[in-house]
Amino acid sequence: MKPISLLLILVLLILGTGTTMAQTCAPCPLDAQCILPECPVVIGGVFTNPDWLKIDHHRVTVTVEDQIAHTEVSMEFVNEGEGLAEGTFVFPLPLGAAVDQLIMYINDQPIEARILEADEARQIYDAIVRQYRDPALLEYVGTQAVQANVFPIPPGEKRRIELSYTQVLEVDNGLIHYNYPLDVTRLTSRRPIEEMSISVRVNGNDPVSTIYSPSHNVGISRSEDDTSFSVGFEQNFFVPDQDFSLYWGIDSDNINVNLLSYRESAGEDGFFMLLVQPPLELPADQIQARDIIIVLDQSGSMDGAKWDQAQDAATYVLENLNPRDRFNVILFSTGWRVFSDRLESPDAAAEAVDWIDGMFPEGGTDINGALLTALDMTDAERPTTILFLTDGLPTEGESDPEAILENLTDAARSNVRIFAFGVGDDVDTFLLDSITRDLRGVSSYVRPGERVDEEVQSLYNKIGAPVLTDVELTVDGVRVESLYPQVPLPDLFAGTQLTIVGRYRDSADNVTVRLTGTVDGEQQTFIYDGLNFRSRSGGEPFIARLWATRRIGELLNAIRLSGENQELIDSIVSLSVRYGIITPYTSFLIEEDDILSQTGRDQVAAQFAEEAQGLRSNSSGAAAVGAADAFADMAAAEAPAAPMPQPTMSAGGGEFEAGVSGQNAIRTVGDKTFIQQNGVWTDTTFDPDTMETQQVVFLSDDYFALLDSIPALGEYFALGEQVIVVIDGAAYEVVVA
Repeated sequence: MKPISLLLILVLLILGTGTTMAQTCAPCPLDAQCILPECPVVIGGVFTNPDWLKIDHHRVTVTVEDQIAHTEVSMEFVNEGEGLAEGTFVFPLPLGAAVDQLIMYINDQPIEARILEADEARQIYDAIVRQYRDPALLEYVGTQAVQANVFPIPPGEKRRIELSYTQVLEVDNGLIHYNYPLDVTRLTSRRPIEEMSISVRVNGNDPVSTIYSPSHNVGISRSEDDTSFSVGFEQNFFVPDQDFSLYWGIDSDNINVNLLSYRESAGEDGFFMLLVQPPLELPADQIQARDIIIVLDQSGSMDGAKWDQAQDAATYVLENLNPRDRFNVILFSTGWRVFSDRLESPDAAAEAVDWIDGMFPEGGTDINGALLTALDMTDAERPTTILFLTDGLPTEGESDPEAILENLTDAARSNVRIFAFGVGDDVDTFLLDSITRDLRGVSSYVRPGERVDEEVQSLYNKIGAPVLTDVELTVDGVRVESLYPQVPLPDLFAGTQLTIVGRYRDSADNVTVRLTGTVDGEQQTFIYDGLNFRSRSGGEPFIARLWATRRIGELLNAIRLSGENQELIDSIVSLSVRYGIITPYTSFLIEEDDILSQTGRDQVAAQFAEEAQGLRSNSSGAAAVGAADAFADMAAAEAPAAPMPQPTMSAGGGEFEAGVSGQNAIRTVGDKTFIQQNGVWTDTTFDPDTMETQQVVFLSDDYFALLDSIPALGEYFALGEQVIVVIDGAAYEVVVA
């Protein structure tokens, strides 16, 4: 069972008569059960309707001192229904947590609460599940709980809960983990939380290295000595769909490596994630000497705001060179202009800024000549970064993309990295992505309405201080494969984090990882001993989905750049179904009603093959740029793709459209993905062609007996009244009598 930090379970009872129900409902007698789906449920003369409950705010404040986490929660509820409400609030608690305070305010008057031991909590959970036919509490079987009863809540009035508790956070492979459950959509209101905020403050005696959230896009602020940090998350009208998860590591070396691993079962290959954190900052005299060459499109199509922003971007780079850097600037249109006939020191940066400011856009686009000129300036003894910015297709000189790519790869030294910026939708995405793939850089696309200078500044800040180049990874003690990012690995820069995910076979408790690379022309090796790759089932399920997200991104890019083949298509279909990952090209997951059978998969694979042809046939335009951007984001994702509909996109052209139409809902629970088809939440590892299910009637004695014998089923049965789940090769099905 996943760790529980805190989760509010609200059982809301709406008191009234049939006349208090929505006007679309026929009145229900007090001694009968209303069967119309629009109606509140009637149980013993009590009406329930979760749509009447609104959460005004849900605020979480966490303070961690030397691995002791103190969590404070404030939640406020409003009864927007038509009758009085009376509630029982049940809080599952983490193992070993000590509750400091639980206060529920009724007209500013507190009411008491009590702690329930696990056995007593289980009895209450089962009673609630039986009475209200809502199995959501089942995933918390085996935990302690806090219970508080609420006086009747008049319509329109509010009730506020304040809770605080303390727990000890353990260290695993050098990482500390804090978890706060947020997935309350099945358990409280069906409506978004109007104000959601999480604030985490960590204080310690040792410097912190990695700070990583696989679940939420958080803001991070570090102290000057790196012994403390703050993390924040805020969103209005927030719909929680996954727990809040935060990891951080303790600094021990110049380059820190932390490991997380996951295994679904002991007999299967596992997944791992290495978090590689270089120093956050380097003294100026320790930053590697390097060369920066700016190659700027000056063609007529750049005229206006694009040229102004491109000038600002170049100015930012030139004004932020490191003391030992050298630079040059090349402007290209019909031909090219060079600021200097040699690489200059930062002392000449101001003169280069004035030179760029005196230029204006004109002419065509000679990409081949400009980049070959830049490559001819490179020095084999110094790492070289080329920042290449263009808004168009090659129209002057050599214009064949394949010939340009061949010319560049023949001319490039192994120490050269090209980072390309495609401005607008009239760029050749195949050419830019192929250049950056072969010359170990990154492509970025500045869409209409976005600013060129902001995109360049963001990248340049990330690559401003090289720490280790020509990076190689060696793992001794366990076999690893299918690494993302793929070999060769990207260079390491101060202040940035490299996240490596992959598969592993077998297991070992004392694995050694070696990072080898170049620092100022000399090879260095960093060794990390004593890492443990999990041998039994368990760990962090998000690692598998992160690996699958990156792999699908790489496979889609391979189809886009090299053309489709059946092996790539089958792999994408299989991964999308297994891990619930939806992209503009894998929306079949929610559209195909027979996706779990081999027949259904064959059908979507054939349709996908036709769409994939469009990926290869369109190298420019809005759809091509959108695909390049989306697939690159997946291939470099720091968190797994959310299991929800994403924007759709036509393979043949056109813009992204809002939403994905489909008939299937998707949820992830632990390591599994479920698709809701015809009202049944079905495990995507279930094969209807080869598997028979063991059926059990929802809320029957056999149902609860099965949960007692296999507690792991609780979090899956919590999905609803009809569920199919596969555990250790056996398929269990919950049915309605």
